[in-house]
Amino acid sequence: MPDQPLALATEAGPTRPLHPDAQLDTRAILALVAILMGVLLSTLDTAIANTALPAIAADLKAPAAASIWVINAYQLAVVATLLPFATLGDLFGPRRVFMVGLAVFTVASLACALAGSLPTLAVARALQGIGAGAVMSVNIALIRLVYPASRLGRGMGLNALVGSVGFAVGPTVASLMLALGKWPWLFAVNVPLGGLALVFGLRALPRSTRLQHDFDPLTAGLTALTFATLIGALGSAAQREPWPLVLGTLAVSAVAGALLLQRQKGHPAPMLPVDLLARPMFLLSTLTAMGSFAAQGLAFVSLPFYFEEVLHRDPVQTGFLMSSWPIVVAAAAPIAGRLSDRHPPGLLGGIGLAIMCVGLASMALLPDNPSALNIVLRMAVCGAGFGFFQSPNLRALMSSAPPERAGGASGMVGMARLIGQTTGAALVALCFGLVGTHGSVAALALGAVFAALAAAASSARLWAARPPI
Repeated sequence: MPDQPLALATEAGPTRPLHPDAQLDTRAILALVAILMGVLLSTLDTAIANTALPAIAADLKAPAAASIWVINAYQLAVVATLLPFATLGDLFGPRRVFMVGLAVFTVASLACALAGSLPTLAVARALQGIGAGAVMSVNIALIRLVYPASRLGRGMGLNALVGSVGFAVGPTVASLMLALGKWPWLFAVNVPLGGLALVFGLRALPRSTRLQHDFDPLTAGLTALTFATLIGALGSAAQREPWPLVLGTLAVSAVAGALLLQRQKGHPAPMLPVDLLARPMFLLSTLTAMGSFAAQGLAFVSLPFYFEEVLHRDPVQTGFLMSSWPIVVAAAAPIAGRLSDRHPPGLLGGIGLAIMCVGLASMALLPDNPSALNIVLRMAVCGAGFGFFQSPNLRALMSSAPPERAGGASGMVGMARLIGQTTGAALVALCFGLVGTHGSVAALALGAVFAALAAAASSARLWAARPPI
């Protein structure tokens, strides 16, 4: 479906059409700042919590196995609410969903900072995940409203840049803050930043046309159950839980999914957007995203083990080596975003993922005692490939959906990322179970395979975009 000029609605007046080549005005820039602050807070929070988990467990005197719920509660809440919030974005406008989600995230961050026990912190983290789910479900839809169609790729590039920066600096920020104070400050810092984003959002976020459909709570519940149990099963497999538990959870996910498809059959705007998946460009872009994020998950979970257990680097060196990937992603994403306004996303994504495949294969083939420069250069190749794919793929996903279904498309972007990353983490556990200490090398090789499959899916869009003869 070709891009259409989009409208920017403001609180001060009626909807104002944007010329395809118009520059962003002050109100649009403020709206973009609010959106990207929400993305940055959600991304930073995930990376910070992962880094601070040992300090949190020690301070709350919680066992390591139980403390993982600080992470799991947040992740499951995001997965369970992503698509229902995306539907609410289509029904009531992404502006309302984003603002409510950002407010919930900010208040829940304060609750996390004040938590005095692990159960209280886990509940606060679940509330924080609900807020983050709302923010992540509509942030791409809002960028589509803010940017004119001819410059949409630049907006997607900025979104990818901010997400990558948050992911890259999160561990460093957490380490610095823990050196200066206690872990509650990691969550307390979200409060003033979230408040500032709320002020900008109230002032400038655009309104949009709403769909005339009702919200079905039962469908929302089935959607949440389907994906929460799916991610839960993949997480259980990654943690080597008993197979009956994993298979039982997968069975619940399959039954709930079947009931969900049956219930929303014939709906003009289904919560699980099977109507959008029927579009070849949208389906191929979703498969490309899932494959690429599975490759990223395989790499990012296995690389710390690879550096420390196979290459015998210390944790400080590991942190330095890991940072080279997201730094290059942050540099490549805006360039790819600009290119995606002029070149087919299937071509750009295919090239980027092929580069990522080469980078991951080269990491798996490292010699026994590589230099730091040798490792950083190969990691940079991986990051350049991943950054080159992200923005064009986001643009393809959003532009292949009709404007009134932007919320559902935005929700699928987040869902594809979460499912891909969780699948990658589960496969790392399988590699360690099959190969032992060198499972990290097998995981990197498997990541190269997933990147190659994603490159093939991306390249297939070149044929899907051709008009029939």
